Amino acid sequence: MKTEEQNEDARNLHEKSTDQILRIINSEDQKVACAVEKVLPEIELLVEKFVKTYKKGNDICYIGAGTSGRIGVLDASEIPPTFRVPPDRVKGLIAGGKKAFGSAEESKEDDEQAGAERVTEEMREGDLLIGISASGETPFVLGGLKKAKETGIATAAVTSNEDTSIEEVAETTVVAETGPEVIAGSTRMKAGTAQKMILNMVSTAAMINLGKVYDNFMIDVVPTNEKLKNRAIRTLQQLTDRGQDDIKVALEKSDFEVKPALLSLKFEVSVDKARNALSKSNGFLKPAMKEFEDRA
Repeated sequence: MKTEEQNEDARNLHEKSTDQILRIINSEDQKVACAVEKVLPEIELLVEKFVKTYKKGNDICYIGAGTSGRIGVLDASEIPPTFRVPPDRVKGLIAGGKKAFGSAEESKEDDEQAGAERVTEEMREGDLLIGISASGETPFVLGGLKKAKETGIATAAVTSNEDTSIEEVAETTVVAETGPEVIAGSTRMKAGTAQKMILNMVSTAAMINLGKVYDNFMIDVVPTNEKLKNRAIRTLQQLTDRGQDDIKVALEKSDFEVKPALLSLKFEVSVDKARNALSKSNGFLKPAMKEFEDRA
């Protein structure tokens, strides 16, 4: 596996100065975006799977061990507050459970049966399981993917090595070849960075396709603190040209939901009417706005 090979451009690190070490790492990191760019068509297929699954009312799960598992849990945990998605719709399954997120439980990745059991516990027919494994050979992940296929769950995978077991099991595989690491086999580095980039792209593009973004504004954000409340206010200022006082009133009436507040402000309708229009448009803002524009 290329991720386990020695990187010839990073030989004798123990003899390098800190400046030299940082420049080597930075040079290698620049290769990651290029590796991801090469697999954009496969990432697009994964986005389509994600969107299709979500629209059917089914759930999406990431599954991984070690760094890969933590990256999956991180992406899944950030989707609900950013895009107002129920927390059970996108989940991260990590070898060793919640404890492994904050401390190493690396031996758990060898348990194929544990991966299968987690899928049985957490998922149902029609869901989508996305396996994350730099090596493409992680038993916990392979066990989960195999069980998913047996039970009518769609499968996909993200890896950094070609011709591995994960490609044989998953229906769709994204292989971002990041090559040998600066420290041989330390896939928390380039391979982990590629995984983070790919999951960011998949979940963000999926949420845009699901109507969770308008223009490039976070219009389904859950404003749970002052920073996010101020962001909601600034968003509405830019989209409606209304003053802060009017915006704060509209947000309070809408329980700080940006989309109904926006429609209410822009078209001077009640929050209930705004919500009704959004319900008809499946939450997409543009057709809901058109409904009010057509009435004018």
